[in-house]
Amino acid sequence: MAQAVRHNPVSMVLDDSRAHPLESSLAAVTVVVGVVAFLTALLSPELHVLSAWTGLVGIVTGAWGQFISATTGERFALIIGLGGAAFGFYLGMAHGGLLV
Repeated sequence: MAQAVRHNPVSMVLDDSRAHPLESSLAAVTVVVGVVAFLTALLSPELHVLSAWTGLVGIVTGAWGQFISATTGERFALIIGLGGAAFGFYLGMAHGGLLV
């Protein structure tokens, strides 16, 4: 008989049942900063400084997180955050760059 499978988002990131505080926090920071960079790049060209800097921080934290990540779930979250951060960074640079 088929049964419904319920996934806990936290268990997806920690799929080896061990705690990885540094790797998980880098993934969380990358996702949050990536979302901020993505949204500020889309909302207004006047926010180019914020989107460029948050995108740059997201790219750096995401790259470091990819380098030290331990689970597939962390890598998945890092790639999503890196995509948003890169989009925000590149659009922020196109609208005026890192400085006012």
